[in-house]
Amino acid sequence: MRIMVVCFTCCGGNYQRGARDCTPRGDHRHPSDYERRYESERIETSRFSRVSYHSNMHAHILIWIIPFTLIGGILSALVASIMLLFPEKVRTALLPRLVSFSIGALLGAAFLDLLPEAMYAAGPERVQGIGLALALGVLGFFLLEKLAFWHHGHSTGEVKTDMHPDHLRQKAAGTRIVIGTGLHNFLDGILLGASFLTDIRLGVVLSIAVIAHQIPQQVGDISVLLVAGVRRGRALLLSALSGATMVLGGIVSWAFLAHAGALIPYVLAITAASLIYIAVADLIPGLHRHEGARLSVVTVLLIASGIALITWYNRS
Repeated sequence: MRIMVVCFTCCGGNYQRGARDCTPRGDHRHPSDYERRYESERIETSRFSRVSYHSNMHAHILIWIIPFTLIGGILSALVASIMLLFPEKVRTALLPRLVSFSIGALLGAAFLDLLPEAMYAAGPERVQGIGLALALGVLGFFLLEKLAFWHHGHSTGEVKTDMHPDHLRQKAAGTRIVIGTGLHNFLDGILLGASFLTDIRLGVVLSIAVIAHQIPQQVGDISVLLVAGVRRGRALLLSALSGATMVLGGIVSWAFLAHAGALIPYVLAITAASLIYIAVADLIPGLHRHEGARLSVVTVLLIASGIALITWYNRS
């Protein structure tokens, strides 16, 4: 009597096997040892290819991070030093307009790019966590500023000589600015790196916002260093060195966050908190010192143009 069983090992239940051999209904046959070994090697090769692809992808992102952090940290210091060569009257008229534009770029990047991207990456079930990260980020930046670990030297054209009348206090202020700005730029580099890891387009948008607010910040920092008695060349060097920490922050972000994708949505929310805090708590109050209906109209138009630039880049 012929015993028929179903072959599930290699036939998936589609072929019948006798007591000793496998009898296919068509031209089916069992794979040989060579074929099994070839298939195993093919799978391993595909796994290696995927690993190589991801490694190349991460290296490609690093190629974007380094130049944009260099532009944001060091080139902005060079531009700021050139602006300090302008007559005070020209600088006083130009810087508030640059600050106004940077406010729009910061708010546009935060609300039109970073927050939507963070919520989309987190998913509906973690949206509240994104909101909590945003709120805690604003609170954290407020505390850092109060503790004098994060200094924003944004200026609207005036050199604040009345802040530290004593020369020793001026030197202490200069040291605090270099250290605080270095930490600030390092944090900016981490946030830029997280944005580029999420999307190249998002990283470029954030870079535009960072560069827009870095220039007036560097002008203010260099101005305070000059008031503290630092020579112009040394002030520029210190400002460039503090800006170089942005590159370091970008590399650190690339090295660690590339393998911690679950954290990136929350880092994006903290990045948005940083931009919102800078615009609302630091830049806008400085513009209130300038009165006049004509200047207010120009300020609103420049803020709107900063938002429009981010919107245009997103749609292009």
